[in-house]
Amino acid sequence: MSVLFTRGSWPEAARITEILRREAVGGIILLVAALAALIWANSPWAEAYFDLAGAHVGPESLHLDLSIAHWASDGLLAVFFFVVGLELKREFVAGDLRDPGRAMLPIVAAVGGMVAPAVIFVAINAGHGTTHGWAIPSATDIAFAVAVLAVVGTYLPVALRTFLLTLAVVDDLLGITIIAVFYTEAVDLLLLTAVLVPLILFALVARRRAHWWWALIPLGVIAWWLMHQSGVHATVAGVLLGFTVPARGENSVAEHLEHRVRPLSAGVAVPIFAFFAAGVSVSGDVLSGAFGSPVTWGIVLGLVLGKPIGIVGSSMLLAATTRAHLDPSIKWIDVLGAAMLAGVGFTVSLLIGELAYRSDDLSEFVRIGVLVGSLTAALLAAVVLRARNVHYRDVEWEESVDEDDDGVPDVYQR
Repeated sequence: MSVLFTRGSWPEAARITEILRREAVGGIILLVAALAALIWANSPWAEAYFDLAGAHVGPESLHLDLSIAHWASDGLLAVFFFVVGLELKREFVAGDLRDPGRAMLPIVAAVGGMVAPAVIFVAINAGHGTTHGWAIPSATDIAFAVAVLAVVGTYLPVALRTFLLTLAVVDDLLGITIIAVFYTEAVDLLLLTAVLVPLILFALVARRRAHWWWALIPLGVIAWWLMHQSGVHATVAGVLLGFTVPARGENSVAEHLEHRVRPLSAGVAVPIFAFFAAGVSVSGDVLSGAFGSPVTWGIVLGLVLGKPIGIVGSSMLLAATTRAHLDPSIKWIDVLGAAMLAGVGFTVSLLIGELAYRSDDLSEFVRIGVLVGSLTAALLAAVVLRARNVHYRDVEWEESVDEDDDGVPDVYQR
């Protein structure tokens, strides 16, 4: 009989814990950037904010005369998705997810957590001509989610933290796949095929380790430019580049690059994107229009209700059909709290919103829906997880925490 939400191996648990620490800091920076954008966009100097976001820079001869906000979503987010690609490669090649039994749960839960919000969004927007934004509430922002978890979940089981992080990584993969397949209007197959050349060269250079490292950056830029010119969203190049990096063994190239690039992603790239994506002028007319729009309600209800329904429902279905059971260290209420936290869908949700309604006058409604839905999901999850955290804290105080000769705490060996 298989076990759901297991803790994983000791090295994997230690690695997950370290990633969670870094993501928590990134989530705090992301929150500060989003708040700064909201404050500036609603201040007497709001015009300067929107002028800055709309200012165009870049060489027109290369078709890169883009607005700064466009550079943030197409350029800087490619760094974020490169880290996602590295993390996915490590999870499926060297992590616990190389075991199909362990990989099945987060994959099934991630799919359920994308289908249910999409169904809710389509149901609310049917007949209004706005259903093409169905994927907006399907994403999970791991930086924000982990920042909340770091505040309220100090004593929560490692198995639950591992599940949330892995779920978010798989969620990102599904999100970028949706962007590539459903939000690409026209594709230049010749340029898309040409992307293979810098990808192959990038893979070869990455395998050289200490040699030719200087070539990785220009090869990555060329792959990004070709992807951008092909019509497919340029951030897809980031994931593909991450997939090419070797991830086997200790101190692998993927681990080395992730260690170097993650701070740039979490501390610079994603916050700058959030700064330009979250700025919305919240006037009475805008709020009235937003909360009268099915787009806003589809996003809010998709994130707040759809995510937990999809994740918990699919996990329970998997348990029922495979005769699996929960790890003894956690309960279904813990899974519900984590699933509610997965409703924090900031970064990728805003990106999909931009792509879905780029030609429509609905961008402000999308931003308000994502902000309200993510904040509501975070607050509700915090209430549940805070209560569970108190429970596990009391349990830990009652138990003695001793160590075996190998120095590994019993909590990882039970």
